[in-house]
Amino acid sequence: MISMPGTNTSGNYSLTNYGSDSALFQSATINVGVLFLLLPIPIVAIMGNLFIMAAVARFQSLQTPTNAFVVSLAVADFLVAVLVMPFSLVRSIDSWHFGHCFCRAHFLLDVTFCTSSIFNLSCIALDRYIAVCDPLHYAARMSPRRVAMLLLLCWVLPLVISSLCVSLGTYTQPPLAVVSSSAQQDTQICLVSFQVPYAFATSAVTFFIPMGFMLFAYGKIFKAAQKQGRWIHAIDHRTGQLQINQSPVRTATGRRVQGRVERYSLKKEWKAIKTLGLIMGVFLLCWLPFFCVNMVHPLKGYSVSSLVLEASLWLGYANSSLNPFLYALFNKNYHHVFAVMLDCVPLGRHLRAGLDSSVFGRQAHTVVTLETISR
Repeated sequence: MISMPGTNTSGNYSLTNYGSDSALFQSATINVGVLFLLLPIPIVAIMGNLFIMAAVARFQSLQTPTNAFVVSLAVADFLVAVLVMPFSLVRSIDSWHFGHCFCRAHFLLDVTFCTSSIFNLSCIALDRYIAVCDPLHYAARMSPRRVAMLLLLCWVLPLVISSLCVSLGTYTQPPLAVVSSSAQQDTQICLVSFQVPYAFATSAVTFFIPMGFMLFAYGKIFKAAQKQGRWIHAIDHRTGQLQINQSPVRTATGRRVQGRVERYSLKKEWKAIKTLGLIMGVFLLCWLPFFCVNMVHPLKGYSVSSLVLEASLWLGYANSSLNPFLYALFNKNYHHVFAVMLDCVPLGRHLRAGLDSSVFGRQAHTVVTLETISR
C-alpha cells in the first residue's frame, strides 16, 4: 500500500557512484535476482485467482454465499496482481518511470485492492463463524441480500479510505534531505508515506480491526468444532461399549473398532488445528510486518530502510497469491471441479455430467463437524 522508490542500491545509485564494469555487472545481477524472486508472486496470483473465478462461474453448484466471498476475494487479489504488482515490480528492480500523477493512481489502487482483499478475508471468517456456531440461523443471517451488502462494503469502504488518503493529502513526499532536488531523480521516485495520525488510523481500520475479528471468529469456530468433536467421540465410545456388552465374544474386535474411531477423531481434530493455524498464520505472516513498518516509518522520521519497506510490501502482496490455495484449493469441492476443468482422467464424463447435482456441491450448514473448518 505504500509506494516507494526503487530499493535496489544497485541501480542508478551504483552506476553514478562506482561507474565501473564490475559495478554494472553486480547491478544487473542483483536486478535479475530480484526479478526472479518477485515475478512468481504476480504470476501465481493471476493464475490461481483466475481458476477460482472460472470454477465458480462455470459450475452452479459452487455459487453459494461462502463462494461469493471467495470470488470477491479472488477478484481483489487478481486486480492487485494485474494493476498494482507490475508497476511495483518495475520500481523494485529499477526505479519509478511513470510520473507523479500515476504515482497517486498507483497508491489509490494499491490501498483499495489490498484493503478489499483483507475485508473479504474478514467476511469469509464471518460466514464460517455463523455456519459453525449458529448453523440453524445461517440461511437467515447470510441471506442473498445481506451477502450483497457485505460484498458492497468490501469494495466501497476501501475505495473511500484510499480516496480520502489522496484527496486530504494524508500522504507525504519524503523530507528534502532524503530526496534530491534534481528534476530527473525526482521523476524516478514515488515515495508515499502516511503522516503519524493517519498511519495509525489506516492501519487500525484496514488491518488490526479485521485481524482481531478474524482471530475471534476462528477461535470460536475451533472451540465449537472441538466441542462437537468431543461429543461425537463420546457417542462413538458409548456405542462401542454397548456393542462390546451385547457381544462379549467380539470384545477384541469392538476394542479395535473403538480405537480406530478414536484415532479418526483425533486426526480430524488435528486437521482442524492445522487448517486454522495455516489460515491465520499465513495472513499474519504476510501483512503484520507491513503494517508494523507502516506505523514505525513516520515515527522514525521516514528513515526506515527502503529495502525493509519493499520487502514488507511484497510480503503483503504474496498473500494475494496464497489466498487461492488457502480458501479454495484446500476445499474438497474445488478438487473435483479443477480436475474436471483440467480434463483429469479417470474422472471423465461421470463427474462432468453429475457435477451440478452431486453431493459435494451442496452445503450442510446445519451439521457442524471438524471438517467444516477446512471446507
